[in-house]
Amino acid sequence: MNEPRRNLVITPLPAATPEVGRWLGVLADTRARTLETLEELDPAALDWPVPGGNAIGTLLAHIAAIEMDWLYAEILEQEIPPQVLVYLPEAVRDAEGNLFVVAGLPLEEHLARLAATRAIFVSELQRLSRDDFYRPRSLPQYDVTPEWVLHHLAHHEAGHRSDILTVMREFACYRR
Repeated sequence: MNEPRRNLVITPLPAATPEVGRWLGVLADTRARTLETLEELDPAALDWPVPGGNAIGTLLAHIAAIEMDWLYAEILEQEIPPQVLVYLPEAVRDAEGNLFVVAGLPLEEHLARLAATRAIFVSELQRLSRDDFYRPRSLPQYDVTPEWVLHHLAHHEAGHRSDILTVMREFACYRR
């Protein structure tokens, strides 16, 4: 039986400049792969406390929080507004440096958070001029461009998608 033909192209999103549109397309592809992975999720695995790792719900909240942090701190160089904070966990990390645990929420709520924060991210980036997209922001610890932030966020989510797959596989073995 033949597998359906895959379309492996980056589809740019509408933006003020083609470069930004292509990078937003990369993030959209990354998110689509994450959502595809979650289609196979056993709901009981969402908050499963994997030994030495993070639960899937915690990872999903972390992906959204980090995207908003990079958007506001590095790209827009401003505080996260209160209307955005409502989508984020209380903290990114706990006192020991571990990811802040987010548990007890249904997958639909995590997916809604990811969709809402991504819509905010895309809305802000779509307006960015070419010059501003390549302009380095000088922060206390490093200089960074929005282009690099999008590169980093694609890798960040892909890395955590791998973590999610690992938890899903470990949970499946645990349930046997």
